[in-house]
Amino acid sequence: MPAGPLLLVLIVCLVAPSCATGASAASSNWPKSLTLATASPGGVYITYGEAVAKLLSEKLGIAVNPLPTQGPVHNVKLLESGGAQLGMTTMGVALQGWNGTGDWTSGKHFHNMRALFPMYDTPFQAIVLQQSGITSFEQLNNKRIGVGPRAGTGGTYIPEIMKLLGISVEIRYGSFNDMAGELFASHYDAFTTLTGAPVPAIQQAEAKEPLTFIRLSPGQIDTIRKAMPEFSPSNIPAGTYRLLDKDYATFGVYNFFIGQPNLPDDLVYELVKIIFENQPTILKAHSSARETIPQNVLKDTFLPVHPGAARYYREIGITIPDELLTAKN
Repeated sequence: MPAGPLLLVLIVCLVAPSCATGASAASSNWPKSLTLATASPGGVYITYGEAVAKLLSEKLGIAVNPLPTQGPVHNVKLLESGGAQLGMTTMGVALQGWNGTGDWTSGKHFHNMRALFPMYDTPFQAIVLQQSGITSFEQLNNKRIGVGPRAGTGGTYIPEIMKLLGISVEIRYGSFNDMAGELFASHYDAFTTLTGAPVPAIQQAEAKEPLTFIRLSPGQIDTIRKAMPEFSPSNIPAGTYRLLDKDYATFGVYNFFIGQPNLPDDLVYELVKIIFENQPTILKAHSSARETIPQNVLKDTFLPVHPGAARYYREIGITIPDELLTAKN
């Protein structure tokens, strides 16, 4: 190609968004920045969320700022108040908020959230120091247990789960990192949580001292699932943690990435497309992202899907149920 026309093509590509090969050109109706509500240090949410925020900032061309929080309950409240535009939640907490049934809602319905994309399953898991001699949940009766942040999934559900099982415990709250440190300091007897596996804080703990993973019986799991139908069977494969030598059968609840309803449709479409087209990048940050695939959007059974996200799923051949395409008041 002669030098003149080549120069003209280069100039056009510099000014025309259609020639861009890196970050998406931000549309004029997009916000200048977005806040992403995550969770506390030492957990999976913050690791996953920081990776997503970095990826989206690079590809969308606008700043996506991860905000440490107390977890799903806090995140749903932040979306409702406008303190964050994006967030991460378990569908159990989202269901409580949507229906106004959780104690934390005080009867208020939290409808300022829409499903964007599925993240991963959140399994229930529990550890004790091996030297404690504790091998079953019954032995936790009248003991102290850490459950993670008060507004996290564990903080929300585990007190009720223990009551349901007839196990009397003293509940302690705190960040995941604090939970690990306080377990070693004998401030409590077990660390139980509902979060993605592996939990960085548990990985750090098992590198320091032998731990025991205590397991619920099949009957206990059935009791929990009958009382709380938002939970489904879950499994942590052997080897997920260094000291986990056989599969850990448990129960769990799915996590979803959520956003405010007023986010521009084209922004959400690009956001969801970027996540799935760059899933290996998130997987490098945490192995739980192996479940961040489009097909898992069907794990959502009640939360309206943002129109921009629905457009993406429609284009790749995934049918969103009609009842999830219309926002409910």
